[in-house]
Amino acid sequence: MSGHSKWATTKHKKAAIDAKRGKLFARLVKNIEVAARTGGGDPDGNPTLYDAIQKARKNSVPLDNIERARKRGGGEEAGGADWQTIMYEGYGPNGVAVLIECLTDNRNRAASEVRTAMTRNGGNMADPGSVAYLFSRKGVVLMPKNDVSEDDVLMAVLDAGAEEVNDLGESFEIVSEAGDLIPVRKALQEAGFDYESAEANFLPSMTVQLEADGARKMFKLIDALEDCDDVQNVFANFDVSDEVMAEVDA
Repeated sequence: MSGHSKWATTKHKKAAIDAKRGKLFARLVKNIEVAARTGGGDPDGNPTLYDAIQKARKNSVPLDNIERARKRGGGEEAGGADWQTIMYEGYGPNGVAVLIECLTDNRNRAASEVRTAMTRNGGNMADPGSVAYLFSRKGVVLMPKNDVSEDDVLMAVLDAGAEEVNDLGESFEIVSEAGDLIPVRKALQEAGFDYESAEANFLPSMTVQLEADGARKMFKLIDALEDCDDVQNVFANFDVSDEVMAEVDA
């Protein structure tokens, strides 16, 4: 789920402790299996798998689950589904553009679940290509601040291809082209910085400012979409100010 970075991190914190922990675990395990199937089961030779495992570990997914998913994906163990990535597009309340990334072994089920979540929560589906152009595929690394300055982070990642470093309060968000994600992540590691997650996401090129009512409706829609078993990520092009976020949280 990524709309505006500030609430993305707010939600990110909640996700680790809320009732959807089982859903989050399932999603992270699926990512490991797909990464191992696509690029091989050795994390040292498969950076995408390495990052999927790191993210799962940071979110306290049991090591047994991680290892089984890696083996299933890498063909060392029988089982594993034939996962397909499907992107759905639509609009939420206030004309917010929504991209829904699914990882599924049943296209019909995924389409039906996504459509139901959208229509019941003030959204509607859109034709392929109608909102995708509003987003760009980018590499996004989140790292906790831990008394590190923004200048220190910039110095570490600039030559590796980072485009911007955003201060999110308790963490930094480092954005790059999707193809520069691995060099940026490695540059942080070489500089001795701990990072939280490194993955390719869809970031909006323009955003819709939402007031409290619109933000509540949008969060409700995203929650409904994320409740679908086949949905891996939801990306949306809205922005919420700190004041509005405080009003929503209250």
